[in-house]
Amino acid sequence: MDQSKGVLATAPTCDVEATLVETTPKLEESQSGLRTAVIDGVVVPQTPSGLDDTGIDPDVLLNLALKYAHITPHFTTDSCARALHLPLPMIADLLEQLRVEKLIEILGHLGPFNFRFRITQPGRERGEWLMAISGYVGPAPVSVAAYTAMLEEQVPRLPETTAADVAAAISDLVLPEHAAEIAGLAASSGRSLFLYGPPGNGKTSMGKMLHQALRGSLWIPYCLGIENQIIRVFDRHCHLDAPEDVPAEALPKLDRRWVRVRRPFVTVGGELTHEDLDLIFDSARGYYEAPLHFKANGGLFLLDDFGCQRTPSSELLNRWIVPLEHHIDYLTLKTGQQMQVPFRHLLIISTNIDPEKVMTPGLLRRMGYRLCMANPSPDQYARIFTRYAARRGIEVPPGLVESLLARYRAENRTLHSCEPRDLIERACDMCNYRGRPEELTEETLAIAWAGYFVDRDLDPAAIQ
Repeated sequence: MDQSKGVLATAPTCDVEATLVETTPKLEESQSGLRTAVIDGVVVPQTPSGLDDTGIDPDVLLNLALKYAHITPHFTTDSCARALHLPLPMIADLLEQLRVEKLIEILGHLGPFNFRFRITQPGRERGEWLMAISGYVGPAPVSVAAYTAMLEEQVPRLPETTAADVAAAISDLVLPEHAAEIAGLAASSGRSLFLYGPPGNGKTSMGKMLHQALRGSLWIPYCLGIENQIIRVFDRHCHLDAPEDVPAEALPKLDRRWVRVRRPFVTVGGELTHEDLDLIFDSARGYYEAPLHFKANGGLFLLDDFGCQRTPSSELLNRWIVPLEHHIDYLTLKTGQQMQVPFRHLLIISTNIDPEKVMTPGLLRRMGYRLCMANPSPDQYARIFTRYAARRGIEVPPGLVESLLARYRAENRTLHSCEPRDLIERACDMCNYRGRPEELTEETLAIAWAGYFVDRDLDPAAIQ
């Protein structure tokens, strides 16, 4: 890695089979500052042996400690270690350097490696200057190379997605056998999936449900550091903690700059722009936010309502030609400096628009799998209706669904998979409104129908 340029080479994957049979933790070190132990088959990031082994310029860590002192007038070595997620001896070294430079001063001794401090006037002035450059104060960063190496080491160890996993995840959908199989192939292989077809047939639901088939969890850093720039990665809107599968014996030596999360699920829709696919610099706070598709690494990224974005669809997909083929992406700092990062998630793109209008053949070819979510047959519609009613605990009287389907035919309406749920919900709304038990009858469905569908016989002039 050439950190001066911020461009990384993808770390080689390890020999998974050989690692899993280890009976004792196996430590690995690299210039990235990443040290790992494999414990009970789980890759665990290990505490760096010293400041020079973090993969981050020690001056960056020194400045981070001073900024913490700046916002916490009276603090301890221990509180600083907790805030920066670094070992106590390492924090003690940083604070000693600040003390020697007369930027902080000792107020008292609390125990081994633990003192009470306060910032000095020169320290406050320098801290204000540092905060003006970047207001980030929190867990210390890891290097981009360490993140890349850690992800490439974890992905092969994630649990395989089986046909049973997929079947359980999408069990609420009524699908043709071939559709379920294609969805399963995409989830198990990690290849991208392009969902298309008329609206209301479960494309968004399919994307969300497939995430439930992705088992396992992984380590991600709270933030990345490239030279003196900070990129925030951990996001509670995208990442859910998963500490329960960390072996207890790993905790004492755990590098707490990393957090264990469930495999991420990130969804975006028509609000996505081309700019959202790159690093987002927060000028008020002075640090970067990683793009959403980057935060989805190791999990699933759903691009919904494709073709409805303000940015032309061709521009969005051209942006992903290299990532889709080579599993790498390039992000750009505001200085123009680029860095290479991994692109390792299940990408699902969903659209209601004719694929030929939103995607060229060359781009479509790069999608791993394509699946048309077509309108349901009358039999499938009936199954969806009765299944959803059963889930709500409502009985479907004999002949009711047949009567409903006859009304579709009489009005020449197309069936959509979302409509059984929507009509049942509106029938329940009516029952609740009238203070009656929830039930499905010709009357309740007639009212639901009238409140759901547009009356085609209505004179347009009457609503002008």
